[in-house]
Amino acid sequence: MSDDAIPAATLVVMRDAPAGPPELLMVTRSRGMAFAGGAMVFPGGRIDAGDGALASDPLDAGKVAAIRETLEETGCPVGLAPAPADAAQVQDALHAGTSFAALLERHGLGLELSALTPFARWRPTFRQPRRFDTLFFIAQAPGGNWPLRPQPGECDAAEWVSAPAVLERITAGRASAIFPTVRNLERLARFGSFAEARADALAHPVETISPWVEEVDGEQWLRIPDHLGYPVTRERLTSAVRA
Repeated sequence: MSDDAIPAATLVVMRDAPAGPPELLMVTRSRGMAFAGGAMVFPGGRIDAGDGALASDPLDAGKVAAIRETLEETGCPVGLAPAPADAAQVQDALHAGTSFAALLERHGLGLELSALTPFARWRPTFRQPRRFDTLFFIAQAPGGNWPLRPQPGECDAAEWVSAPAVLERITAGRASAIFPTVRNLERLARFGSFAEARADALAHPVETISPWVEEVDGEQWLRIPDHLGYPVTRERLTSAVRA
């Protein structure tokens, strides 16, 4: 990954609905957060040294981080085998500073890294206080009833919601999201099931997406490549910056 961008990982957890589009696990970041404060995002965060110690390569380190961050931010135990009997207890221990490796050993848990499928990689190059080189993965929600518990101080809310519903909130001004999140929601909104989303992920290469500015007829647009599975590949720079 880039030496001047922070390695990070994000997990799109999907669950099929009895009727209508599949639901996604999303959090609303606390407004005081330095990055994307108040925005709706998928669970995720930095890839740390502990994640790398549990992995055999950088891609798997990203998967470990995505699993850990999702549990830490929402209480959803995706990518763990078996699913912990008390995910809330494991989540609280993570909040208290216990290492993920120690918790896996203590609770007899294994990492099911094959449950995560690479979906995208985003690395903005514009000057910002914090820039991330982020691996995106998708995974099916674990079976069972797992009450969502947003992480205090980082997430104001955690919820299951469909991609079209989030996009409608953003359009109506009732929610905000950064440029990569909106593009990923538009891509995910096309699918009627997790299986369809996974097939799409496998059908497209995962190449680093670094948006660029392009001027068309005197108007500036923020662009991404056209061949990576995204139905919308440009947005007016003014609206993208506001988001």
